[in-house]
Amino acid sequence: MVNRSAAQPDPPYLRIVTELRRRIVASELRTGDRVPSTRQIAREWGVAIATATKALATLGQEGLVQAVPRVGTVVAGPPPRPAPSARTPRRRPTPAAEQELTPERIIHAAIAIADTEGLTALSMRRVAAELGVGAMSLYRHVPGKDRLVLLMADAVFGEAQLPEPPPPGWRAQLELIARAQWAVSCRHPWIARVVSLTRPTPAPNGMAYTERALRAVDGLGLDPSTMLYVAITIAGYVQATAVNLESEVEAEQDTGVTRDEWMHAQVDAVTPILASGRFPMLAGVAMRPDFHLDLDTLFEFGLKLLLDGLAVRIQHPTP
Repeated sequence: MVNRSAAQPDPPYLRIVTELRRRIVASELRTGDRVPSTRQIAREWGVAIATATKALATLGQEGLVQAVPRVGTVVAGPPPRPAPSARTPRRRPTPAAEQELTPERIIHAAIAIADTEGLTALSMRRVAAELGVGAMSLYRHVPGKDRLVLLMADAVFGEAQLPEPPPPGWRAQLELIARAQWAVSCRHPWIARVVSLTRPTPAPNGMAYTERALRAVDGLGLDPSTMLYVAITIAGYVQATAVNLESEVEAEQDTGVTRDEWMHAQVDAVTPILASGRFPMLAGVAMRPDFHLDLDTLFEFGLKLLLDGLAVRIQHPTP
């Protein structure tokens, strides 16, 4: 009689774990090498992002890989003992590990995952694996992923402490606020996807930026609605520019090619197009040696335009 359960193939995530473990043990992937990202795994094996995430989490539990901020998931080192079978039962979390669990530890681990692997890789199960505890134990501290993301946003917004008293002048104050928000976005590219202009996030540390922006333009002759529009417009400008940060991080993780390397690789393809004469204005600017196309430069340029326009509005208020 055939044992049907024995004939069933391993789940997709375990097949991925087995193959990546083999590559690490065989030194095809060496210590410090980046392992395929969740997106690459999804494409290579034809699985969902959640399945790819589970595979990497399993390798992390085995100590074979680790997440490195702004780099991705890399090989942590060779296994200290022979690789376990794909069907080896997982060690149950120790009671001590769960007793040490706090909301702060959960939030910190979740931020680290989002920073290195993107928000799509974040799940309660993934955070639990990172902390070495059972997934259900997280729910005693955080009711679910939506609440966790909100707490993460509030935590990262609280990283920057705006000075008191603020610098003199409305423009200097708004510049300070916008650059603080931009710095948060650069450290945590996923935050641009969390913030909504029309459905504001109830995060006190984020609301503090709005409060400071309102204080900056108070007393300039603007009506209350316009004052709030100013604060929201600045936050929206930062967010819109910051959306490109996450896509850039994802592209580098997926391809292993930095932005500068990618731009250099496009020279041979772009130069003939610009030299064709079809786009004389674009060619005249793009070919200049002093032209730089990076997000920091674009952010500063756009912020100046935005505040220049606000200065005109303050000097000549609309009736």
